[in-house]
Amino acid sequence: MTLIKQFLRVTFSLLAGLILYACSVSYSFTGTNINYDIIKSFSVENFFNDSGGGPANMEQLFTESLKDFYQRNTQLELIRNNGDLQFSGSINRYTIAPQATVSTQDPNLPDRAGQMRLTIGVEVDYVNTVEEEYSLKRTFSFFQDYDPRTTSILQVEGQLIEEIFESIIQDIFTATVANW
Repeated sequence: MTLIKQFLRVTFSLLAGLILYACSVSYSFTGTNINYDIIKSFSVENFFNDSGGGPANMEQLFTESLKDFYQRNTQLELIRNNGDLQFSGSINRYTIAPQATVSTQDPNLPDRAGQMRLTIGVEVDYVNTVEEEYSLKRTFSFFQDYDPRTTSILQVEGQLIEEIFESIIQDIFTATVANW
């Protein structure tokens, strides 16, 4: 009787294991939805700064950051031109605007900005040459605030641009290869 029970347990365990293996789901820690059997490469054209503002190297920083992000988070090969996934576009917005005013105690002095906002917009033309229905042309933008009473834009501009680019690139990644 115990021999039959042991045989049934082993048989049941093997069947359960096979069923679970057959019904497995593939997960990706980066959230990509890329079929690496058919999509193997990506290319990024240099983005241009059409905003009229920002530091001189801003477009190069964005282009290289975009390349680095896709190389770190996918198995795609970066090639110079005509990748299966192609990115091009421009930085089309760079604005610094006051967000909150601070009243001064002196009625002879004007109110001052208590918080300033740096906003950057990037227009992206994404072409998926394999699955054309996923191609898109869209503007992604993000902002960061800083306190002009304690710091100037020159002191924080580089850090703010990097943080904004991180957010924009994450949004581009989600819209293009994560299909969220």
